[in-house]
Amino acid sequence: MTDWKSLSYVVVDVEGNGQQPPDLVELAAVPIVDGIIGEPASWLVRPDQPIAPMAKRIHGIGNDDVAEKPVFEDVVVDVLHALSHPALIAHNAHVDVGVLQRKMTGWKPLEIFDTLKLARRLLPGRKRYKLGSLVEEFELDHGLDDEDQPHRAKYDAIVTARLFVHLAGRRSLEELRNRPPGGSSDDEPALF
Repeated sequence: MTDWKSLSYVVVDVEGNGQQPPDLVELAAVPIVDGIIGEPASWLVRPDQPIAPMAKRIHGIGNDDVAEKPVFEDVVVDVLHALSHPALIAHNAHVDVGVLQRKMTGWKPLEIFDTLKLARRLLPGRKRYKLGSLVEEFELDHGLDDEDQPHRAKYDAIVTARLFVHLAGRRSLEELRNRPPGGSSDDEPALF
């Protein structure tokens, strides 16, 4: 059994502009190395299309807030550096990964852990698995500044990192990957 802490992770969260397909407005990345949650990095960027009013109601970021911010191409090197961990974590990961793959053609994480799917598998019987519900249940937002709020990338990435560490607990990497003990080392990384 492999200790889950033997792998280095990066937790990501993106906030979009409310258009279809969604474009990036805010991105945060939080490393988890040796089981320890590191300092978050975050970027506000000016999307190609305006931020829809519905999206602004959710995350509070308006077109005026990003008017003077760089476009994504200006921060892509920093973002790639922040994402350069063997495993990526996100809550409802296909959304975040989809946006990032549209912005960075050819980019693909080596392994993905989706805390939504992990929570459903490891914490059965709950009525809700939304990030906010799990944050409230496990009090994962303690100690965050008042400026860090739900539906902002930095907040969501931090609480997702805390959720992952909570879910990982004393489990092995194989358990998180949902692989039986003694599985072949040449198995493909699981996409949760």
